[in-house]
Amino acid sequence: MSIAALTEALTHLRGALADVRLPLGLPGASDAAGSARSMVTQLDDYVLPRLATLDAPLLCVIGGSTGAGKSTLVNSLVGRVVSRPGVIRPTTRSPVLVHHPDDLDSFRSERILPGLGRSFEQVNDTSTLQLVAEPTLPRGLALLDAPDIDSVVHENRALAAQLLSAADLWLFVTSAARYADAVPWEYLRSAADRAAAVAVVLDRVPPAAMSDVPPHLGRLMTERGLASSPLFAVPETSVDENGLLPDAAVSPIRGWLAALAADQASRQAVVLQTLDGAISSLTVRAPQIADAVDDQMVALRQLRNDADTSFTEAERTIGVQTADGTLLRGEVLARWQDFIGTGEFMRAIEQKIGWFRDKVVAAVKGEPKQAGEVKLAVESGLEALVLEEGAAAAERAEAAWNAHPAGREVLAQTRHDLARPSAEFPGAVSRAIRDWQGDVLELVSDVGQSKRSTARYLALGVNGIGVALMVVVFSQTAGLTGAEVGIAGGTALLAQRLLEAVFGEDAVRQLTKRAKLQLDARIAGVLKAELLRYHAALAETGADATQGDALREAVDGLVATRGPAGTTITASPRRSVEHAGASALEAPTYEGAVIEAPVVENTEGYRVEVDRG
Repeated sequence: MSIAALTEALTHLRGALADVRLPLGLPGASDAAGSARSMVTQLDDYVLPRLATLDAPLLCVIGGSTGAGKSTLVNSLVGRVVSRPGVIRPTTRSPVLVHHPDDLDSFRSERILPGLGRSFEQVNDTSTLQLVAEPTLPRGLALLDAPDIDSVVHENRALAAQLLSAADLWLFVTSAARYADAVPWEYLRSAADRAAAVAVVLDRVPPAAMSDVPPHLGRLMTERGLASSPLFAVPETSVDENGLLPDAAVSPIRGWLAALAADQASRQAVVLQTLDGAISSLTVRAPQIADAVDDQMVALRQLRNDADTSFTEAERTIGVQTADGTLLRGEVLARWQDFIGTGEFMRAIEQKIGWFRDKVVAAVKGEPKQAGEVKLAVESGLEALVLEEGAAAAERAEAAWNAHPAGREVLAQTRHDLARPSAEFPGAVSRAIRDWQGDVLELVSDVGQSKRSTARYLALGVNGIGVALMVVVFSQTAGLTGAEVGIAGGTALLAQRLLEAVFGEDAVRQLTKRAKLQLDARIAGVLKAELLRYHAALAETGADATQGDALREAVDGLVATRGPAGTTITASPRRSVEHAGASALEAPTYEGAVIEAPVVENTEGYRVEVDRG
């Protein structure tokens, strides 16, 4: 496996994760967004820097619950106070990194934790890493005292999680009183899930409970995927004037760490185990983020479909009502009657609908002024219909979005007022109707070019023929019922006879069809403009379907680069930590990067032996 190729694949994945946006508050979206951020942070803080410097010192992060004794343990392992504990919680606010002086360059640079500043003095700032040089600490090993994982201060908890994700090795500290708490186990399960190298320190164990509590914790660790992790039990004891534990209490842990630091192959085995576990975890967790992106897109498609359906229904309703005689009422009917003559004439037409066409044309007493009034009435009736249906569509769309949690969030975030039509809608409707009336006049003018000298054409005029065509358009589907058939039905039939007297039946059918199509297109245009406000609101969320595809592509590339078995960890010399004179306890051992560990009780002295064979 090429390190360069693996680095390139991980960098590609890092970019895809950083681009992810989950703007809708769907179930699980917040967790997924947090997971994406944590993966980016781990790639920046640990995976990519560690991959670039596999021979850098081993970073052991000491983490755990509030009051577990992390700082006291670090100080006791080092032999002097380097991290100040306290009785007021939370105690540790800034992380303290203890290293051998020769390893300073590895930690002074931003090789790891590039988001944290560096200081050589004690600070009280979660954004700064305090560096402490300690000559007695083995070269190749650094200890980092992290804030409490369950701190009441959010910044402390976030920093603790960040530091643990940047660790080559976790030294997880808990107490006999709190080892079963939920929060520590969340972290330990996370470590187990990504096969990180972990050792657990059970602190402050009452001597009387030494035979019960450590074995119980060991069983819990085995049940939860940490059977291979060492477990150190530190007895409850007094501290000296500097707040340090007795050397016998911490010497097994110190010796274990010293043995680990003594051999480069052993250190690298631990590094590779944790590094490969982190990379494996990325290949599992990143597709879950892609799924969360898909969930966002499903919700957005549903919202888009709701809006589309609302305006499609408005378009359909207008299309029906501009063809079924609905508009042949009120002002339109009155102005049309004024144009073609008196009400008595209309009643006569009802009774003698079979009159010759010339008689019908001759009965028209209209003038350009009356034709213009019909046009205005048509414009007013159409405008009222479209405005009403546009408002109804907006109400339906807004109600549908309010019924969906994602829709409510979009409505709350958008700069558009989507509960009603836009301020521009009435003007757009008026222009569209006037433009359609112009279409109709142009249509009859073009078709009637060869008839402009005829008496019939001259009797009606372009405006008269145009308004007659509009009336016919409005009655195509013969949806009139009851009393409407008597008056409005006769009106529509009369308009048809007028047009047939000028153009003939076939031409009238073609004219009517074209005029209706033009009307529908004009109405669809103004409704589409209104619908686009809803599409714009969805686009403003920043959700992008390509982000999920990019994530999956990046994961596929990473898996292909690693190969089916992932990183190969070579075996290192066997290590053993033996209890002096005690045969009843099995010793923790190392083979390769696998740590096999039973409970190690700190009740007597220990020695460390390195088996070079």
